[in-house]
Amino acid sequence: MLPDLISKADIDTYEKRFITIIESADHPDPPMKIMRDIMFVKKAVTAQSRIGEVNKLVNFENDEIMFRYTTQTKLVRAVQELIGKEIYSIATNLFNKPPGIDGRHPLHQDLRYFRIRPPGGIIGTWTSIGSATRKSGCLAVIPGSHRGPLKPHSNPAWEHVNTGFYGIDVSELSEHIYVETNPGDTILFHPLLIHGSGRNRTDTFRRALSSHYASGKCWQPGKNWKSADRVRYIVETF
Repeated sequence: MLPDLISKADIDTYEKRFITIIESADHPDPPMKIMRDIMFVKKAVTAQSRIGEVNKLVNFENDEIMFRYTTQTKLVRAVQELIGKEIYSIATNLFNKPPGIDGRHPLHQDLRYFRIRPPGGIIGTWTSIGSATRKSGCLAVIPGSHRGPLKPHSNPAWEHVNTGFYGIDVSELSEHIYVETNPGDTILFHPLLIHGSGRNRTDTFRRALSSHYASGKCWQPGKNWKSADRVRYIVETF
C-alpha cells in the first residue's frame, strides 16, 4: 500500500465529479455506465437518493476530470516501476458502496475479466475516497495468492449478487486479511491476487477509485488489444 498517494484536493475533485455525473444523467455518454445495485434493481429496498442506488461508475476514460486519476504522476510512476515504462489504461471504475444494503464483492481474481496476457504485465490500483474500514467494507486480500493460478469463478450462492461479481470457491483457501485505508491511500495489486470486500455496516458511503493498466509488451490471442475502445495509452508528460 502507498499511503496518501493521491492528495485530498484531488480526491475531493473526483468525488464531486462523480456525484455530478450521477445526479445529472441516468445514462451518461458511452462507454461510461452507471451500475445500480441489484437490491434496488429488484426493488428489495428503496434508496433515499439517486446516488444511494449506485454500485459503481465504469468506463470514465472519456471524462476529462475523472480520467485525471488514471494519469496522476505518482500513480503512473508506481505502476511503471512494476510493469515498465510503456503502459496502457485498460479499465476504470469508481466503486460506490452505499450503507444499508448487502453490497458484498466475493473473493475473486481480476484476471477473470481480462484476456490480455501475461498476468505479470497487468496491475490494478485502488485508491480510497474517504476512509475504508472493516466495518465499511474495506478490501480483504489473501497474501501470496497472486503466485497461484487463475481459479474457476462463478456466481456465489447469495440472495443478492451484483452483475459481474463472480467469486471463487474459498473452502480450501488461507484466511484473508483486511486492508483498512485512509483517504488517498492506494493499493497496487497483481491480477491473480485473491481479494474482495464485505458489507458496508456504517451510515456513510464507502467509495474508491480504480484503474487497471497493462504493459505494452502484453498480448491477446487473435486481437490487437491496444486498439480497443476503452484502452488509452498513458503518455509520460513528467
